[in-house]
This record gives sequence, structure tokens and C-alpha cells, in this order.
Amino acid sequence: MIRPLKLAIIGGGPSGFYLASRLLSLFPQSYADSLRIHIFDRLWAPHGLVRYGVAPDHPEVKNCTHKFDSAVTDSRLKFFGNVDITSIGDNTSLSLSSLKKNYTHLVFATGCTEPNMHPQLPRDKGIISALDIVHWYTRHPSNPAPPPLHSANHVSIIGMGNVSLDVARMLLCPPSLLEKYDVPSHVLDALRKSQVKHVSVVGRRGPLEAAFTTKELREMINLPDVALRPLEESVSNIQPRTRQQSRTLELLRKGSRAAFGTTLRTWSLDFYRNPLGVTLPNSDSTSYSLSLEHTTVDPITRRSGPLLDSGVPVTSTLPTSLIVTAMGFHAESSSTAPYAQWYDLDQKHIKTLPGGRVSTTNLDSDEPKIYASGWAATGAKGVLASTMMDAYSVAEAILEDWTNLTPSSDPHSEPVSSSPWDAPPPEIMKSLSSPDSEITTYKDWLAIDAEEVRRASTEGKERERMDWKEAKRFLYDKGLRVSEEVRS
Repeated sequence: MIRPLKLAIIGGGPSGFYLASRLLSLFPQSYADSLRIHIFDRLWAPHGLVRYGVAPDHPEVKNCTHKFDSAVTDSRLKFFGNVDITSIGDNTSLSLSSLKKNYTHLVFATGCTEPNMHPQLPRDKGIISALDIVHWYTRHPSNPAPPPLHSANHVSIIGMGNVSLDVARMLLCPPSLLEKYDVPSHVLDALRKSQVKHVSVVGRRGPLEAAFTTKELREMINLPDVALRPLEESVSNIQPRTRQQSRTLELLRKGSRAAFGTTLRTWSLDFYRNPLGVTLPNSDSTSYSLSLEHTTVDPITRRSGPLLDSGVPVTSTLPTSLIVTAMGFHAESSSTAPYAQWYDLDQKHIKTLPGGRVSTTNLDSDEPKIYASGWAATGAKGVLASTMMDAYSVAEAILEDWTNLTPSSDPHSEPVSSSPWDAPPPEIMKSLSSPDSEITTYKDWLAIDAEEVRRASTEGKERERMDWKEAKRFLYDKGLRVSEEVRS
């Protein structure tokens, strides 16, 4: 008799849902009832980076959620939100060992949730990560403090990737153009009161090495009533090596729709600048003073180094009101992370073998087979399409490993648990049985999703986001849960 495949996916972002949908479609129909997939996420809402990372004015990127909604119509797939999986478990989390007792296969799809900070730029109220701003304008449950836009006239963003341009665009775009999108009302209010007049996007290398896409650059250049400061001649005369670089340089040479000097808001791409340090505001100045090393790029290695003048490094200072670091992300490195024992300290993500395999456990052992998918396995790189393809390859590896298992005499003999074979861990079952349970299901999410869209429709917006407190009250008020505590 074939063994069942009971899979726990830790992480309810696009990688986890892509993997689940792929496995559901690939699983042999003759054994369809031998598959169960449970997705766990520590946030209350599903979809991870799609909900809490994609810029609000990019609604087309979020269309993948329709595929995820469709996948969950299959009763073999369940979602459990507000469940934090840790290596040890405590009163507020579920332990990895509990999952191992209840599942035959485990996948870490936990993404890269920590920002890379510049070593020379210590955190301060005016030195924050781009992730803080992204989480602010997407109403992430971490609830970061709003950036001080009311008192900042100049913003410096360190890094030249798509996230840098997302943040710059959100800060410079006329709020009237953002009103129709998925931007929380309190964020729109702050943007309307913003005093930001210029955004400097700072990078240590040149336009040929910039990580942002042509699409993101074009969106910035086409912002109405916002002008790009023209490039220095030495930069614009660089010769491209690829078609992508040619398109980038063509856009930069053409410049913005609005002529520089004719608008109230401007921005610049400050190529060949590397932060050396910062002077904090003091009694003599209310601004930060960013110390920048001028750089040059080796034509062979493409690495940057200091620009020298008569053997002396060239430097300059940039007065600025707010410094935002946008230098990429890495997987959480905490010792309590469920994947801590497989974490690669050098690569800053989970070590994997081909097919996303993490453990080398013999296929027929009682230990669950462990895998990693998406950014948790590859690091923070690529776009949603590459995340999808990686998730698909891991799903295929799981199916291959399951197919190679020795048949069992009892189709429901695994995993070892006192609960029904297809049930979530006892801790989850116990919590779900309580009317005050903090755990969310996909049914909860669909009701909340529809309500967010309904609330915004009267104002012509895409949606009006709720936080968990509002969402929970909505569930109770609609009779989807019953609790007197929440009403008090």
C-alpha cells in the first residue's frame, strides 16, 4: 500500500502556494486521497511578499493570488495563519519537533525577511531600512514607525535595486495618483503632508551594474511633475555591453518627461558613490551629513574601488534629512528559526541540495523529508516568475522522493501522531476549537479580502487594508466567530 504524503509548508508566501498548487496538479489521481498539504504562516494574512512587499501601484503583479485562491478550493490544501514555527516552541509558537511528528515532508518557504544594513550607517530615527518603509505603506503586522516625511525635504536611498526605485517612486509620486491603489488611508494622509523635495538614489557602481529593471526606471522617469537631474557627461558617455544596458542608458540620456528645474520635486541617480559614514544631527545642524567615497569600477572584475586624485581618495558630503538603506535582504539568522541547524552563515540562507532538498535522510527512514523553496533556499534574488519555477522544481523533487518510498502496509500509518492522519498538529486543533483562537484559515482570509475590497469601493480604491485587530472584529461581527472578549 502506498504511503501517504502529508506535507507541511512553513511560509504562506508565493513560493509556498506555488509549490502547493504544483504538487496538487502533479499528484497521481489514483492516489489523490493520500495527499494532504498544510501551509503555516506567522502572519495572519497569506501571500507574504505579494501582500506585504509589492508596491501598491503594481496591482498586476498581485494577480498570482487568483491562482492561490483556486488552489485552496482543493480540500487537500489548508492554510493556518498566525502560527509561528520555531526551533523550540513556546506558549506563542509551534515547535519544529511537533511538525516532525505530524508530517512526512516539510518545506521551508520562509523567504528573506531581514534587511541588509550598511556597516557604516548605524540605525537611528533618521536612518532606516527600505523594508521599514515598505512595511509601513503595505500595513505589515510588524507595524513599523512611519518615516518622518513631514520634516524631511531630502531623502538619500542607499542601493540601486528595484526596491530603491519603489520607495523613491512612492515618496515622489503625487498622492492623487496613488489614491486608486491599495494604499492605506493613513499612508496617503502622510504622503499628502510630506515635505520631501528631492530623493538621491546612491550606488557604489555605475549604470551598467545597477540592479533595477528598465521597467522600474521608466516608471520613475515618467512620473508627472517630477524631474530627474541630468547625468554627468562622464556617466552618460559610458558604452553599453548588452541590449538591456543600452535601453537603460537610452532612458537615462533622454531624461525625465519634465525638464529639470521646472518641478517642485526632483530625484537623482548618484552613481559611483560609496557611504563611508554619517554625522548625526546636532546643535549646529538638524540634517545628517553623509560622507561619500567616490568610486571607479574595474572593467574586468566589475568591482568598485576608490577613485584617487594624486593618490588621495576623492570624497564628498551629502546633507540629507533621511537615509534609507536598500541593500537587499537575507533569511532570519536567529537560533530559534526552525531551519537554524541548516542555515548557511556565509550565504545567509538555508543550505540546499538539488531539488531544494535540505536533509540527506534516507528516504525510508521515519524522519520527515525536508526541503527549502524560494528565497529561503536561493537568497533574495529574482522575480515572482523565478520563485514560481523554483517552487515547481521542489514540488517535483518531493513527488520524486515520495514515488521512491517503500510501500507501507497501512496507507495511514504515517506520521506518528494520536490525531487523525490528515489533521494538523494537536496544538493547532486545540486552538481552532476555541472561539478566541488567533489562528486564521483561508476561509477567514477570503471573507476579510472581500471586505477590504468592499470598504474601498465607495472611494474608488482597490482595497482598504485592515490590521489583525480590525480583521478579527470583522470576523466576530459577521458571526464567523463568537467571542464576548473581543466586544469588550
